[in-house]
Amino acid sequence: MSTEVKGTIKEIRPTQVVSEKYKKREFILTTEEKYPQDVLFQLSQDNCDLVNIFKDGDKVVLAYNLRGKGWINPQGETKYFNTLEVWKMNYQDETIKQVKEESDLIF
Repeated sequence: MSTEVKGTIKEIRPTQVVSEKYKKREFILTTEEKYPQDVLFQLSQDNCDLVNIFKDGDKVVLAYNLRGKGWINPQGETKYFNTLEVWKMNYQDETIKQVKEESDLIF
C-alpha cells in the first residue's frame, strides 16, 4: 500500500545499525491537515540517505508504504507492529530544491 503525505520535518534522528545487514533511520513529520499530527516515519537500507539534504523545519512531500508485521511474544500472544516506510522525499516547493542545489555547486 503506497500513499503520500505533506508536512514539516520536526526531527531527524541518526541512522541506527540494527544488524550487519540492516540499518534504519527515523524522522518525525508534522502533517498538514486540520488537526496536525506528529508521525514517525522510517527509512531503511540505502534509503537512509534520502533525508540528508533536509533539515528540521523543511516542508516536504513523502511517498511511503504501510508495512505490518506480527510477532508472538513469550506469553504466546500475537502482537502487531506497523511501519511507515518512506521511499521518496521531495521539497513541497521545487524552487527551494533548485536554489539549494545551485548553492551547493562548487566553482
